[in-house]
Amino acid sequence: MRTRLYATLAIAAALCPHPRLAAADGWLQFRGNDTRSAAPEAAPPTELDAGRHIAWRAPLPGRGLASPIVVGDRVFVTAASTADQSRLHVLCFGAEGGELLWDRAFWATGRTVCHEKTCVAAPTPASDGEHIYALYSTNDLICLDLDGNLKWLRGLMQDYPNASNSLGLATSPVIAGGTLVAQIENDADSFAAGIDLITGENKWKISRTRRANWTSPLVLPGGTVVLQGSAGLTAIDAASGRERWVYGEGAATIPSSVAAGDGSVLYAPSNGLTAMRPSPDGNTPDIVWQKGTLRPGTASPVIAGDKLLVLNSAGVLIASESDTGETLWKTRLEGPFSGSPVVAGDRYLYIASERGGLLQCVDLDGEEGRVTGTIELGETILGTPALAGDALYVRSDGHLWKIAEK
Repeated sequence: MRTRLYATLAIAAALCPHPRLAAADGWLQFRGNDTRSAAPEAAPPTELDAGRHIAWRAPLPGRGLASPIVVGDRVFVTAASTADQSRLHVLCFGAEGGELLWDRAFWATGRTVCHEKTCVAAPTPASDGEHIYALYSTNDLICLDLDGNLKWLRGLMQDYPNASNSLGLATSPVIAGGTLVAQIENDADSFAAGIDLITGENKWKISRTRRANWTSPLVLPGGTVVLQGSAGLTAIDAASGRERWVYGEGAATIPSSVAAGDGSVLYAPSNGLTAMRPSPDGNTPDIVWQKGTLRPGTASPVIAGDKLLVLNSAGVLIASESDTGETLWKTRLEGPFSGSPVVAGDRYLYIASERGGLLQCVDLDGEEGRVTGTIELGETILGTPALAGDALYVRSDGHLWKIAEK
C-alpha cells in the first residue's frame, strides 16, 4: 500500500497520546457527535429574524457541501477552489467573531470529476477533539491538528485507483472505537476502511457492494458503526472491522439511517422506513415495524424525544411515533431540500432549503409542527447545519454563517 505520510508523522505518533472523541461541547462530525443530528442541550434562536440572528458570516474560497464542525471555540469547514476544484482547503474560524484563523490548502491527487450540482468538498470532516480529518471526493484524506499543522496525508485513489464514480463521492467519515471509518462505495472498487487516527494506516479494510452510494456510517454505542448501502445494513466493530450483524433487505443510497440515543432501535430508509432492533448476538435484527409511507427524500430522518421526523421528496415534514411509526402530524415546508434537518433541545428542528437558502425553524411540540421563524440567506445551501451551544452554523455555496443572538 502506497501511503503518503509526511515527516511530522513520526514525531506525532511518538509524542501524542492516542486521541479520543471529545465529550466537550461541540459538533465533531457529520450529524453531530453521535451521528443522530440532535443536540439536546443546544439552544439557538427559534423565532428567527435576519436583523437579530445573523451573528456573522465569513466568505469561503470555494464551493462545498460539507457541513461545518465545531471543536471548542473553533469552527472548521472544507472547500474546493480553482476551475477544476483541484485545490483542497481546510479552514478554521473563531466561533465567537467569525475571524479566519487559518486556511490550509493542498493539491488533489485523485480525480475531481463530479456532477455539477455537487463538488469535491462534499464529505464533512470529523474530529477527535485534537485533530481534524478531512476527506474529499478525490479520496484525498488529510489529518491536521487544531492549529492547522499537517500530521499526515493519504491519497486513497493512489492506493485504490478505481475507487471513484462519475457523479462524485459524498460519504462523510466518522470516528468510533478510536478509529476513523471511511466508506468508499462506487461501481468499481467499493470498500470500507478503518484508519488509524495517529498514523493514517489501514487497521482493516473490507469489500462492499459495487454500487454508487452516498450514505454515511451511523455510530452506535459500544464502538459499533453501521454501514448502509443498496444491499442493506452491516454493523461492524469499528476498531477491528469484525462483522456483528447484517440486515439484507436493501436500503436507500442517499438518506442515512438514524438510531435512538441508546442504540436500542435503528430506523433505516428501507422499504419506506424500517424500525429494527439490533442484535447483540450476531443474528439478523428484529423488525419492530415497517412503513412504506414514511419514505425519506434526500434528507436523513431524525429523532426528537419520542418523535421520528421524516422529510419526504415533496417537502412534507412527517412526525410519527418512534415506537409504532404511526403518523402524528404533517407540515409542508418550503423546499426543495438537499441537506438534512437537525434538532435542538428535542423540540426545535432546523433546515435550510436548497434554492435561496431559506433557513426554517419548526416547533415540534403540540398537535402539529409550526414554523416559528425563517431567515433567507440568499445563497444555495446543499449541506446540513451544525449545532453547538446557543448557535446554529450553516454553510452556503459562498459563506459560513453563524445564527445566534448578536
